[in-house]
Amino acid sequence: MSSTTVTTVFAVEGMSCGHCERTVTAALAALPGVDDVVADAREGRVTVSGEVDENEVRAAVDRAGFTFAGRI
Repeated sequence: MSSTTVTTVFAVEGMSCGHCERTVTAALAALPGVDDVVADAREGRVTVSGEVDENEVRAAVDRAGFTFAGRI
């Protein structure tokens, strides 16, 4: 097993405040394989550490009420 953690940055549209960041963070942190999530509303991005499926990330962001805009 490798000790390397994969970190991926995704663009998420519609986040405008700390509440938005917490909502997206909670939605993504609940996904299997996610080790850490950092949402940044000002930059419109979410950094996810761990082994994640991009389609699951997209679905979780959409369910949370935001727009998944792809990998950065």
